[in-house]
Amino acid sequence: MDSIYTPTATAAPNTKEITMEIPTFLRIYKDGTIERLQESPMVPPTLEDPTTATSSKDVVISNNPLISARLYLPKLTPTHENNLNKVPILVYFHGGGFFFESAFSQLHHKYTNLFVSVTHVLVVSVEYRLAPETPLPAAYDDCWEALKWVARNKTEAWLMKHA
Repeated sequence: MDSIYTPTATAAPNTKEITMEIPTFLRIYKDGTIERLQESPMVPPTLEDPTTATSSKDVVISNNPLISARLYLPKLTPTHENNLNKVPILVYFHGGGFFFESAFSQLHHKYTNLFVSVTHVLVVSVEYRLAPETPLPAAYDDCWEALKWVARNKTEAWLMKHA
C-alpha cells in the first residue's frame, strides 16, 4: 500500500533537494523550507451573507500562541433577539488533516454559512496552527484552548447574548 507521504531524493526545478512531498499539497526541502502547493482563497467575515442571511465575525482566542476563530450567527427571530430563546453552540474544527485549509477559506466559509442557516446554531470555527510549520500536537492544543475559551467566555457579545 502506497503512502501519501512520498519521500524523494529528486531535485525540484529550482535545484533544491526535496526530502518529503505530499503531492498537490506541500513539499519539504532538505534546507527546511516548506512550499505549500495549494492554498484556498481566504474570504473576510460577512455582516449578513446575501444567500443565507448568516452573520460572521473574526475573534482572537489567544495572542500567545495566536489562535483565532470565525463566529457564525444565524439570522435571529424576534424571540432570539430578546434573549428568550438562545441558540446552541457548535465548536467546529475544519478539515484538512491538520496540515492544510483554514477556518477563513472560501470553502469552509460557504459551508459554515449554509450549515448555520439550516441548523440554527452559533458556530465557532477554529483557526488552528498547521503542520509541518508547527508540528503536532500544536493543532490539538489550539483546539483544546478554543474549547476552553468558549466554555469560560464572559465577554464575547455573540456568545453571551445569543448562545
